Amino acid sequence: MEKNKLYYGDNLEVLRQHVKDESVDLIYLDPPFNSRQDYNVLFAEKDGTRSSSQIMAFEDTWEWNVDAERAYEEIVERGGRVSEAMRAFRTFLGHSDMMAYLAMMAPRLIELHRVLKVTGSIYLHCDPTASHYLKMLMDAVLGPRYFRSEISWKRSTAHSDTKQGRKIHGHIHDVILFYTKSDAWTWIPLYTPYDHDYVESFYSHIGGGNGTQILPRQSHSCKAWWGHAL
Repeated sequence: MEKNKLYYGDNLEVLRQHVKDESVDLIYLDPPFNSRQDYNVLFAEKDGTRSSSQIMAFEDTWEWNVDAERAYEEIVERGGRVSEAMRAFRTFLGHSDMMAYLAMMAPRLIELHRVLKVTGSIYLHCDPTASHYLKMLMDAVLGPRYFRSEISWKRSTAHSDTKQGRKIHGHIHDVILFYTKSDAWTWIPLYTPYDHDYVESFYSHIGGGNGTQILPRQSHSCKAWWGHAL
């Protein structure tokens, strides 16, 4: 895989044809799930207006068909834990849309595992309606011992989709499944300064006559966020 190069196309084909074994440090994927919309690539003219030309990027509607059956059979014939998981899914889900989705995801997750370095990490951003199935599939591909955490991605405005008369709790988060390929994954903490209001509230003591704010015992001057070396 060449550096600073953008690949356009089916990610399964790109992975198989262009990405070498254990060559990727960090993987983040946010696959669509059954939004029943068509996603296009829009081109702009030189003056900034939209071009009438559009390329259909993908159709986010999954249904059990010949392609899903073919993908399923390919995985089952390979044997191993993923094959066993897919056969169990098939028994439970039958020829449902969810089963078609899992048949699409399985070979891609296998390829992502292949290209991930021993020190690498993978984050799978998924819809709560599919996260429980995808976690089981990820356990089959990477191994349950390499599951690190399930991250709740809260929407920044915490808005929900609750409407008047709706008899369900509002959806205000997505799920991110964090796995590694081994026990020797790369982890580099990143730090950002505390917000001004937070500092004023909790670090109010001034010391030494030099105007320096004194930090409470066993505290740090920065917030830590997860991060990785690319």
